[in-house]
Amino acid sequence: MPQLEKEFKYYLENQNNFVRQYNGKCVVIKESQVLGVFDDEIEAVNETSKEHKIGTFLVQRVTEGAEAYTATFHSRVRFA
Repeated sequence: MPQLEKEFKYYLENQNNFVRQYNGKCVVIKESQVLGVFDDEIEAVNETSKEHKIGTFLVQRVTEGAEAYTATFHSRVRFA
């Protein structure tokens, strides 16, 4: 199982509840537990990394839908 997949799955399973409680905030998830709630990603990483190794926790912005965890990239590369 890829690193943090369990944490991301936990976020998805609880997304609606998180939106009701923490909409617009960043949650830190480790081992199916919310370790903290922060205003932004930088604060979340800085504070959580004081007690937990980076790479062992997920920082996720809480929003409705897939916008917070889906990225679209555009390129000017042209294929011949």
